[in-house]
Amino acid sequence: MTTRNGEQLTRSDSPDPLATTRLDTAGATCLDPLAALRTPGDPDCDVYLTGSVFLDIIFTGLDSAPVRGTESWARGMGSSPGGVANMATALARLGLRTSLAAAFGDDHYGEYCWDALEQGEGIDLALSRTVPGWHSPVTVSMAYEGERTMVSHGHEAPPSESAPDCPPPARAAVASLTPGTRAEWIAQAAREGTRIFADVGWDESGRWHPDDLADLEHCEAFLPNAAEAMRYTRTDCPRAAARALADRVPLAVVTLGAEGACAVDGGTGESAEVPAIQVEALDPTGAGDVFVAGFVTGTLAGWPLADRLAFAGLTAALSVQEFGGSLSAPGWSEVAAWWQSVQAVPAQDPAALRRYGFLERLLPAAARPWPLRRAVPTIGFGRSA
Repeated sequence: MTTRNGEQLTRSDSPDPLATTRLDTAGATCLDPLAALRTPGDPDCDVYLTGSVFLDIIFTGLDSAPVRGTESWARGMGSSPGGVANMATALARLGLRTSLAAAFGDDHYGEYCWDALEQGEGIDLALSRTVPGWHSPVTVSMAYEGERTMVSHGHEAPPSESAPDCPPPARAAVASLTPGTRAEWIAQAAREGTRIFADVGWDESGRWHPDDLADLEHCEAFLPNAAEAMRYTRTDCPRAAARALADRVPLAVVTLGAEGACAVDGGTGESAEVPAIQVEALDPTGAGDVFVAGFVTGTLAGWPLADRLAFAGLTAALSVQEFGGSLSAPGWSEVAAWWQSVQAVPAQDPAALRRYGFLERLLPAAARPWPLRRAVPTIGFGRSA
């Protein structure tokens, strides 16, 4: 047993080097999925991220959308770091060494988000900055009928507090592409050998032209949702959209919501599709970010394409059962607990179980009962045990 950065490290009795584990800050088992691949010359950072951190305030248990002129009461609420913090937390909980460059307000919201990410999740914030006199961006998310509506407020951070011109060496980076613009750090990171995974936001211009995604040329994988993929490719089928995108990027992954996800490898021609796991959703905020984190984890670990899709879908499904996009992200203990519980379900479909059979060689013994709860209702309470 050794310690690193105050964390307790253990190695299981299994000879599989993937079994290297530690205990995370919540006391849950955190496996290192890249243990078998690490060498002394590797960069300290597995995944680099940059973007805006929001304070998310989430209302759940609404029967319908708020109606003008009325007051709606939610049956549940929660607060958590949001924005790029969703992806950073999801990656860190899956055992990847994560570096985040972001601006934080010097208000209580910013202090809470910084502490939750650095102390609570072990995310490296050495490239992040607290900006004097700048307040934290805030999003209020209202979840109902399996969807959510969001209202946000914030101001751009001063340009001097933006992402560093020279990103750190990293195995991978996740970029959110902005239609019609280039981000120089993406090209620079790709030139240095960093593998770039990208998603994209809604195109407010309405053009939906693939040429507006200039930075896609530096990306190894592109992971839009079905609506985005079909608009950019002028197709009426997400699977056709994935095939069309694979002509522009080595790997196209299209998320299909309740139907799961599909992917096409533009180099080999391999395709895969995995159905979604049916769960009772409390709050879908950040599920797409968690999906990307799961897919990046499996890709860096060298898993087959179908396993990567299945794992990404599983982590996203587990996340929507709690509120918030960051604090609901599952770690390895949650995945292990789900795997144990689902095998005990009577009359389980053997084919469905086989789809996730690859988890057997990866997972630690689940130390906590299912379902697990790690999200904290509001600011000011201590972290859950």
